[in-house]
Formats: sequence, structure tokens, C-alpha cells
Amino acid sequence: MIGLLLIAYFAGVIAGVSPCILPILPVILVGWTAPVADEAQASKLRRRRSLSVVAGLVLSFSLITALGSVILSALGLPQNILRDAGIVLLVLFGLGLLFPRLEVLLERPFTRLTRSNAPGARSGFVLGLGLGLVFVPCAGPVLAAVSVLGARHHASLGSVLLSFAFGAGAATPLFSIALAGDTVIERNRRVATRARRLRPAAGALLIAMALAITFNLATTLQRTLPGYTTTLQHWIEGNSYTTAQLRALQGQHNAGSLVACENSAASGEMVGLGRCGVAPNFTGISAWLNTPGNRPLTMQQLRGKVVLVDFWTYSCINCLRTLPHVTSWYQRYAKDGLVIVGVEAPEFAFEHVTHNVAVAAKQLGVTYPVAIDNNLDTWNAYANQYWPAEYLVDANGVIRHVAYGEGNYGADEKDIRALLQAAQPGRQLPPPTSVPDLTPTQQISPETYLGTERSQYLDGQTMVNGARASFSLPTHVATGSYALGGVWTPSPQRIHAGPGAQLTLQFSAHHVYLVLGGEGTLTETLNGQPYKTVHVHGIPALYTLVSAPTVTSGVLGLSFTPGLDAYDFTFG
Repeated sequence: MIGLLLIAYFAGVIAGVSPCILPILPVILVGWTAPVADEAQASKLRRRRSLSVVAGLVLSFSLITALGSVILSALGLPQNILRDAGIVLLVLFGLGLLFPRLEVLLERPFTRLTRSNAPGARSGFVLGLGLGLVFVPCAGPVLAAVSVLGARHHASLGSVLLSFAFGAGAATPLFSIALAGDTVIERNRRVATRARRLRPAAGALLIAMALAITFNLATTLQRTLPGYTTTLQHWIEGNSYTTAQLRALQGQHNAGSLVACENSAASGEMVGLGRCGVAPNFTGISAWLNTPGNRPLTMQQLRGKVVLVDFWTYSCINCLRTLPHVTSWYQRYAKDGLVIVGVEAPEFAFEHVTHNVAVAAKQLGVTYPVAIDNNLDTWNAYANQYWPAEYLVDANGVIRHVAYGEGNYGADEKDIRALLQAAQPGRQLPPPTSVPDLTPTQQISPETYLGTERSQYLDGQTMVNGARASFSLPTHVATGSYALGGVWTPSPQRIHAGPGAQLTLQFSAHHVYLVLGGEGTLTETLNGQPYKTVHVHGIPALYTLVSAPTVTSGVLGLSFTPGLDAYDFTFG
């Protein structure tokens, strides 16, 4: 654990100098703006305040990352309430710098808590607490592991310590930046002016950054800058030791051979058959479909068969493009000893409903066994991280190949045929399948979620979870983004259409898909011209909105009848 804590610390240091630090950098630089009564002690007191700001950031960021989801869920509070509280604190402190009388009122509760001769230190700590609530560093494997544990309510002492180590690492360059700012101010004060005269500008800057964080205005600059820390981050966090330790922290006690295979699959380097350890059993499955009596299967029962464990979810376009290949393999080779188990690992709340999965599986022509992994226990047992993901298991129960994402279907089928022939030497297999490979080969728009949990592509607008609100469509939407018009009610995973609900999307793709639920119609325009109408009914499902001959860029306008739910855009 000590080694992993050191890695987490250095991963935090890298995050502290990465492009993701930009939104909070101006806030760190205003730590020296506290008023001081004794100019002889000014530098010392400013340094103490800067340290207080950074300490507050580490404390709140670390606790919220590891335990925030658990606490909020236990209290029945929305997941975005802490971020909102952090933004409010930043605005209040900015106003305090602009209006000295307000600052006195803000300082008063903290000066009563201490007899320290360091005015502003306590309030600086509270400012840091607010800053930690809005700090979103670049997430590598270490921070991702802690976040996943917290989201699944599996937080432990180890994950909390790991979060603190990461936060302390990020704080190291931040405190250095704060001290550098103090040095600059000291030099400027001697030359021309006093630091106190910069306080109104600092307050305005603090408020501006709070608003930029609120409306995600800093993301454009973050994306524009090159990822100059990516290589160093991969060297620190992407090595085999770190991977194995993080998997163990998450309860993924797979053999090192499976970790090596998964790393190779993730980097596209796994070719042909290997030996990746014994396949874990199906664990924590909520329900089974397409088995005799819907009874569960075990890996032990399937010994002697070649098994393809396919992690999927029925609204994932990447999974749906893979599905024709998987179903054709089952139809072609089931009589020769191939068993396919589709582990339905839900991404959205509606995918937890067994009836929804059963209806979708029937509509999609899935006749092989489906295991509904609502708690992601089997996903975790395989240490999986992707949709879709395939684990090919031989007749002895050993994983021989791991594949992530789309493509390479011919090579995958070749591996299946090799294992079938090894299981029954001399058996003549039918000819290979010939399903077209529709994997996109050109750069297309990224998957775009619409709920409040992941609305990073919402262009210049703000949604509040559970708050019905009226939106105005802007005259222009940034490339790769979307904007809302009319009345919408947002929730973590979807937006619910009210009167006059509209959405404009700038996209680049061959096909545009949208997960929709409810009952009603969706009217489309493409580049300002009428395009088509989509009728929505039944369980939430994936609907095709645009099909173009080639990858094209365009503006898609959507008008929703009240009552429809929109979840997620995907592209092909």
C-alpha cells in the first residue's frame, strides 16, 4: 500500500501541473490578498493564508472524491449539491475582496474560532474547502479507481488514504504557485504599489472563475492545450505494478496473466491466443435470460465448451455494431460447442430493469444466454473497464483472448475456430461468417451524455438536477456541442421534455443515434432543412436520427413532444 500511496502522490503532482489545473489557478494566486495589520509580518501571513487555502482544497477534494457519493446517497441529496456549494463560496469570497465591509462580515465567524494572530488563515481554509469541491483534475487510473469505488459505495480506508495522497501531490505545485505569486506581489509592492490595491481585481477574477467553472467555459481552453503531461502520467500510473495494485484495491484479485492480457487488449497489442488465467465465475447476477427455465450458468458447467463472455449493454451503439458479429458466431458455431454469454452490464438506470433487457434482447435477435449484472459484480470479477468487451475461454476454462471495442472480427472468429478445433480435434467446421465490418474509420463526434452527471458538451447553459427550467436556443452552437431550447427537467442520466422542448447539436459522423424513452414524436431538421420524424414508444431504446453516405459535419435540430426522455447521443 505504501508503494501505491507514493504513486498516488506523484500522480497528483502531475495533475497539479497539467492543463486541468487552469480553472482554479487564478484562485490559488489570490491567496495573498488577505488584509494584514502588521506590514512587517505581511509576507509570513500571506504565506500562511496560501497554505490554508491549499490545505482546505486537499481536505475537501480528498474526502469528496472518496466518500462524497456515499454520503450524498445516504442523505438523499443530489450529487451536484457540493459542487454548487463550492461555487457559492468562491463567489462570496470574491465579493468580499470587492467590498471590504462584506469581507469583515465573512471573516468574523472564523476569527471567533481562533486566537491566532494570522487574520484570514481560517477563512482561507474555508476558501480552499470551496475550491476542492470544484477541482476536477485530469483523471488517470489512480483517481479513476478511487472515484469508481466511491460511486459504487465501496469506499475503504485504503481508497481514502489514496485520495489524500493524490490531493497532497496536487497541492505541492499549487502551493509553489501561490508562493511564487506572493514573491511577485512583494517585488511589485516595493517598486510601485501595495498588494492591497490589487484586491478588487483579485475579487473580480475570483468571481469570473467561479462563473467560468459554473458554465464549463474553461473546458475549451483545456482541450486546446496539448496534453503535455500524458506521457509522464502513463509512465507513473500505467505500469504493471500500479495496475495490479489498483485492481487489488477494487477487489479485482485476478491473476497477473489476466492483467497483462487486458493491458495488451487496451493498447491493441494482443494478437492471437494467449493464456490469461482461469475465467472467473458469473458473480452477483440479478437474473438470467435465454437459459432453460432462466436458471443460472456457471463456468464449471460450461467446461468442455468454448465460451465467449461478451460484456455489453443494449443502448450502447458500439455494442450494437458488434452484435451482428456475435450473434452470427452463435448461429454458426453453437452446434460445434460454442457458448456465448452476454453479460448485460448496465450504464443507465433503465438498463437495470430485467423486462427492458428481455424486450431489447428479443428485438435485437439475441438468443444466447444473457446474464444481467446489475451490481457490476461479474464486471468487477473480470476487472473489465469497457463496453463492449469480449473474453474468449477455452474448453478447460482458461481465458485465451481479450478484445475491447469494435473491429478485428475476422481475427476474433479465427481464434474461436482454433479453440473449437482444439476442443474436438478433427472436427470439420462450417465456413467462416461474412458479416460486414461497420467500425468507423474516420474521426467522429464523441459520445454525448445529456443528463446532469456528464453534461460536459452542453454549450454555455446550466442545468440543475430536478429543476424544471426554460432554455433559449443560442444562434450558434460550438462544434461537438449541443444546446437546449424550451422547457426541460434534467436528472442525472436524462433530460425530460416539456412544452416547446428543442435541442440543437453540432456533429461530425456517418450516423447519429439517440437513446430515447417515453411516448411521442421527435421532429428533425438537418442544416436548417426538414429531415424526418421519429416515433418513440416502448422501453428506452436507441433510435437512428441521421444516416449519411459518408462522414459529414452538420447541425441537427430536434423538436420533442412533451413527455419524451433523451439520454445519450452516440455516433457511427
